[in-house]
Amino acid sequence: MAEPFAVSQDISPKAEPAHPVLLLSSEQAGWEGLVVRAFHEPREFEGVIAPDTDMPHIPLVLFVGGAMYMEGRLVDGSWKGTLIRPNDMMLLPNAPLASGELRWKGLTPASMQTLHLHLSKEILARTAEELTGSDPARLALTGRIGFQDPLLLQVGLALWRDLEQQHPAGKLYAQTAAQLLAVHLLRHYASTPIEIKERSQGLTRQQMNRVIDFVLAHLSQDLSLEALAQQIGFSSYHFARLFRQTTGESPHQFVLRQRVEKAQRLLKETDAPLAHIAIESGFANQSHLTRTFKRQLGFTPRVYRQDDEIRAPFYQDSQE
Repeated sequence: MAEPFAVSQDISPKAEPAHPVLLLSSEQAGWEGLVVRAFHEPREFEGVIAPDTDMPHIPLVLFVGGAMYMEGRLVDGSWKGTLIRPNDMMLLPNAPLASGELRWKGLTPASMQTLHLHLSKEILARTAEELTGSDPARLALTGRIGFQDPLLLQVGLALWRDLEQQHPAGKLYAQTAAQLLAVHLLRHYASTPIEIKERSQGLTRQQMNRVIDFVLAHLSQDLSLEALAQQIGFSSYHFARLFRQTTGESPHQFVLRQRVEKAQRLLKETDAPLAHIAIESGFANQSHLTRTFKRQLGFTPRVYRQDDEIRAPFYQDSQE
């Protein structure tokens, strides 16, 4: 079960907005294949649905906070409503081509927030083709409103928390999340059952060495899941799955650990400024390095550099 979640940028009930207010967005984070936006929603709303005839993404909406009753209708149609509870979701793979209206009303004192996950249709189609060998044009997802899914909730809240950080995780993290979303949607929300062809064996030592050599040589760059998978000729999905099966950690976790370890070596062996070490190790800047370093090791880079007793065991391990 997901832990209770509250948005740090929450708005007090005394300042309830008349329209949705954007709280967070991934659009400045350089993510690919996935756009994530968090909104504070008004307790009452009524507005027009604008038609979207060329939507390049699959919209998935997560409702967090208070409950609401939502109704919608097409032009000159009748209203159809549903109860939306906390942690409910709405999957709309096929946007309506006609204009309409949408309205809702809050049913509880708690403020309401939504998280909008826009997964690229291109990623979904490519994943379907790689995993099933079938024509992605024949694939369709089934739209649903007011359902709950623990895995989708977990992924959504993890992305939300990451965006709350001053420096969100990079391309590799977002692509891994997008891949996970695509596979889960294909498994559980395809209009017709599909069979995913799995590889059972993990990565060989030679394959792992290729990936590790590539990571270490490009650690200062914003690595992508696709670039890592290409080193051994696998699809992004099969690579991520087999990498975790082989190593016990995701590609993102592995790369992050390598960056922290490189920062440790530079802190031990050089007098370079922290800002320089951050860039050389693949972090966005010094504050990004400090936040990650402290979360991983329990102390800041500055403390690590200045305290020989702390530094010695880490340095000794790296030499073995």
